Amino acid sequence: MRIINKIVEVCCGSYYDCLQAYKGKANRVELNSALYMGGLTPSIASLVLTKKNTNLKVICMVRPRGAGFCYEKQDYETMVLDVKSMLERGADGIAFGCLNDKGNINISQTKKIIDIIKSYGKEKEVVFHRAFDCVSDPYETMRSLIKLGVDRILTSGLEDKAVQGVALLKDLQKEFGDKVQILAGSGINAKNVKQFMEDTKITQVHSSCKSWLKDNTTTKNNISYAYTNDDFAYEIVDTKLVKQLVEIVNKQERK
Repeated sequence: MRIINKIVEVCCGSYYDCLQAYKGKANRVELNSALYMGGLTPSIASLVLTKKNTNLKVICMVRPRGAGFCYEKQDYETMVLDVKSMLERGADGIAFGCLNDKGNINISQTKKIIDIIKSYGKEKEVVFHRAFDCVSDPYETMRSLIKLGVDRILTSGLEDKAVQGVALLKDLQKEFGDKVQILAGSGINAKNVKQFMEDTKITQVHSSCKSWLKDNTTTKNNISYAYTNDDFAYEIVDTKLVKQLVEIVNKQERK
């Protein structure tokens, strides 16, 4: 048996979350805002502060709105400028996904963003996020993304949770794992990661390690800004959950 290079990436919605992930010894973070919407483009300040005060590798989400990934001209123009802004402020890579209205990759939009990312240095990472899980043919999509020059693909195996997509993820890893990094995410935690990694042979996992804090001003005077069943709670990364996940992942081995 030999120890392999394993990565725990934590999905963060703020600078606070990134600090929590850093304390938990995560290898990398995906920095977002609005995680309750699936993750949107983060603030520049959260990126700058994370790079200043941690040694984390930071992948910035570039997603201008909620819902799907078929972008009109105005949304795409915003994405292009956000990509440049994040890279100029120290982002180690960009996570994005552009599809057409039939659920296939928008080749021209994707290629332009990849070219921009790589123009900031060959070490900058291109990540195609879970827009991948909306495509009709994952195998052809994999081949197209590899040809375009994507470094990593975040996927749950075209299922809501990665543990439900084990069969496809295992097959994608077997067929494409030597050509592109496959990052498995959605629903992965300390309780299921050991079996998941053994079953799929995937060595990079993405997790929210989520807990909740309360802000007692969320609901006052018959006015509510709540977005959960708990009128006062908001989601945060939990350092203890990060540590638990990292410890288990680091124990995994493969022949």
